Amino acid sequence: MKNEYDLGAMRSRKNPYSKHLKKQVTIRLGIDVIDYFKSLSEETGVPYQNLINSYLLDCAQHKKKPVMTWS
Repeated sequence: MKNEYDLGAMRSRKNPYSKHLKKQVTIRLGIDVIDYFKSLSEETGVPYQNLINSYLLDCAQHKKKPVMTWS
């Protein structure tokens, strides 16, 4: 193996599987929810959209359902 590689000569290309990993959607979230995840993002260094996705994925995997009380 070489000690040094010239990576400047390489051409970049898109990940062919990226479209299968995530799908872009439009969703309306409360300002307080966005602020919470953005502040958590600053603490952890993880982008807030990834945090929201991780939280929702955890809910889906554990089949968590929201508790809603109507008055």
